[in-house]
Amino acid sequence: MKKAFIALVLLMTIITNAPSIAHAVCQSGLPLNPITDVCWECVFPIEFAGITLIEGPFVNNLPSAADVPICECPVPPPIFFRIGLPLSMWEPARFAETVRDPFCFPSLGIGLESPTIFGAGSTDQSYEATKTYLTFVQAHWFIFPVWTMLELLSDFACIETSGFGIAFLSEVDPLWNNDLLSFIVSPESLLFANQVAQEACMVDSASTVGGYSSDPMFWCNASGNSIYPITGNVVESDALQASNTAAARMQFWMLRNISECDTGISLCLCVPTPIWVKHNYRVQLAKPIRDFTCYPFGQTTLLWGEAMNPPFVSQENFVWMVFRRRTCCVF
Repeated sequence: MKKAFIALVLLMTIITNAPSIAHAVCQSGLPLNPITDVCWECVFPIEFAGITLIEGPFVNNLPSAADVPICECPVPPPIFFRIGLPLSMWEPARFAETVRDPFCFPSLGIGLESPTIFGAGSTDQSYEATKTYLTFVQAHWFIFPVWTMLELLSDFACIETSGFGIAFLSEVDPLWNNDLLSFIVSPESLLFANQVAQEACMVDSASTVGGYSSDPMFWCNASGNSIYPITGNVVESDALQASNTAAARMQFWMLRNISECDTGISLCLCVPTPIWVKHNYRVQLAKPIRDFTCYPFGQTTLLWGEAMNPPFVSQENFVWMVFRRRTCCVF
């Protein structure tokens, strides 16, 4: 907890003393609280040795690698492998900020004036010719190992022990601000830039209404339209839905560039997944209004978005707690 607090203080000190920053431009507030702002029910279910110890939300709760009574993992010689018991739970280890105001950090309770880099402003645009509405937001990705910060289960081998930190700021990435430039790093987006691929996302949308993501349609974000392009431009008029899509794109992008790996596929290691396995993730709105449930990325806001974006409170700057499935072989 002390290390996480020191890292947080240093981060705020660096940002507030940056030469190009002058004053707050978004509503300040309380920093993200790892105790009160996390949906702890979303950690469940917990399964051990193929037995469900504590029931939890059905969101993306498909059978996992831990649904067996015993497991084994390779280890260096001369032992070669070790027998253990499988464990599965949902780990709150990351969160995403999706903000209208560049360099606004609602999780830290501060908002700062942005330097003029890459045209960092956020906008809405309406195109009458095509009857489309485009929302643009900035996004930040944070490493947030709650268990370690609270010094809970700190000696447990299945828990991530890294410290708090910022892994991505879209304001300093020109690719996030330009759909054409993003094609450089995700050329496969051309395969899904057609009506057939986008209409197929209706299947994913219907699936998330029932609480489950459709893994084969990895390019879809259910009711939030497409994961591609991996930018802050979202074809959506609802600010909450558009921000949820931006958070999903952040999760996808961190996996796509191998900055993250999937902890829910193997009992023995964290697996790189450039094409994400969507059912290993669930998300919860933490700020400005703390939601008490979790849902798949892209689930329609008609089911959970009521009163979650109040005028003069949120300023459309959101914090999304990301829960990832954690499976491991306990020795």
